[in-house]
Amino acid sequence: MKILIVTDAWYPQVNGVVRTLETVRGELGEMGHDVHVISPDQFKTIPCPTYPEIRLALFAKRKMAKMIEALHPVAIHISTEGPLGQAARSYCLKHGLPFSTAYHTRFPEYIHARWRLPLSISYRGMRKFHSKSRSVMVATESLRQELSDWGFENLHIWSRGVNLDLFRPRPDASFGDFPKPHWLFVGRVAVEKNIGHFLDLDLPGTKFVVGDGPQLNELKGKYPNAQFLGKKVGEELATAFASADVFVFPSKTDTFGLVILEALASGTPVAVFPVQGPADIVRGTKAGAIDADLREAALAALALKPEDARALAEQYSWPNSANQFLHNLAPFSGGFDGIEAIRISVDDATRSSNVDRAPQQDDDYETVNTPIGQPAQ
Repeated sequence: MKILIVTDAWYPQVNGVVRTLETVRGELGEMGHDVHVISPDQFKTIPCPTYPEIRLALFAKRKMAKMIEALHPVAIHISTEGPLGQAARSYCLKHGLPFSTAYHTRFPEYIHARWRLPLSISYRGMRKFHSKSRSVMVATESLRQELSDWGFENLHIWSRGVNLDLFRPRPDASFGDFPKPHWLFVGRVAVEKNIGHFLDLDLPGTKFVVGDGPQLNELKGKYPNAQFLGKKVGEELATAFASADVFVFPSKTDTFGLVILEALASGTPVAVFPVQGPADIVRGTKAGAIDADLREAALAALALKPEDARALAEQYSWPNSANQFLHNLAPFSGGFDGIEAIRISVDDATRSSNVDRAPQQDDDYETVNTPIGQPAQ
């Protein structure tokens, strides 16, 4: 099956969304599916405000239509709510095509953390964007219930996996002679990740932060005793995970937290808040500690066994994640040929009635004003 994924989050960004999409694309390819990605690097872009490393596509609608029609996909998945997601959604609605979407990022909470905009306003826009999706994919059961409470429909589970070959226990891995225990955070260094809370915790030993982002210089100045190691990928990232005694995840806004799985696979127990996503991964296990007092969770995680962390991670596989994604798609009935038939009939009707084909002001064909950009999970 030829599958098209449209995403505003793609390389050179390195975050949970990008890693998930790229890995699932590879898994689907190994199953024999033909997967194509439309991403910002194929368009003229501008930097996203407050996230200059994220590029936002300009004037995407016309080019998006041409690219979709050239690809002839059998299913379209819209991964993000940014300009490319908006353009693909608009095309699908205009031509009566089914599509799936994903809820990767808690934009309402991010916006509330930055600008105090009421959650109800942001969720109204997000709900509108996803309202016509045949399948809104979410990472956990608790997120499905939460979005259902906000009025979202057609919600389906799409879990995550972890590369167990790359992320693994490494007995010789070490951060060096810094005082122990070693506490680690990995992710985008931005306000919504709540890293300052982690760095404020009264914990013995040394705190390490791996990642880059708009808050990096501020945190470096405020916390001179913490070790900021910058962005790491591949073996360097895996070694950092395996070097820590505890992985501390202070975010309260992530929908899953792929880095939690990577820490667990590395044999590093985790400490998280009792919030959906992170807590869903470790609740009822011996691999992590959950507490509203993150200091207490971190100290409790220090007593947990690395082998229990690894055992939990082994329950998550990318092939299973890819199969869930495939099951949740909304393929076109009759394949892409149906698009051409619809387009011709629409063009004929337009010519005969001489009606301006500008976007209509209703739910079936409009650009939804939702937050743009794609911070890391």
